[in-house]
Amino acid sequence: MALQIGDAAPQFTLPDQSGQEVSLSDFRGTRVVIYFYPKDDTPGCTKEACNFRDQWSAFERHGIAVLGISKDGATSHAKFIAKYELPFTLLTDAEPCPVAESYGSYGLKKFMGREYMGMMRHTFVVDGDGKIEKIYLKVKAETMAEDILKDLALA
Repeated sequence: MALQIGDAAPQFTLPDQSGQEVSLSDFRGTRVVIYFYPKDDTPGCTKEACNFRDQWSAFERHGIAVLGISKDGATSHAKFIAKYELPFTLLTDAEPCPVAESYGSYGLKKFMGREYMGMMRHTFVVDGDGKIEKIYLKVKAETMAEDILKDLALA
């Protein structure tokens, strides 16, 4: 069954761009944006990451953490962060992507007539109590950060 607003966010512990383990529970008491994305340094994923970067001061001002999650490893994440000066954490959910699956963000995709298993571009806002506050299943990579700030009445 798909996650709903008000559900407890599935807990996880994943390695970040430095290989350090990061748990959702580390952010207890803090609002967290968790965004799942297909691949580092691809056009849509770069637009989305840079949109979060460009709105970073608003997220920081409101005490909101941002966690990006893809299948890419620490080295790829570190290069992506350095290339685009991303100020937030990127996490690795390696195949078979159990965290993305628990959020309903990993599954069958279609592209140019080909079907394959992959990461969906989904975003979740988790409140300080660990409950899902917002769910975005139709993400516009170019405006996701602004959309969240507007929806939370913070823009």
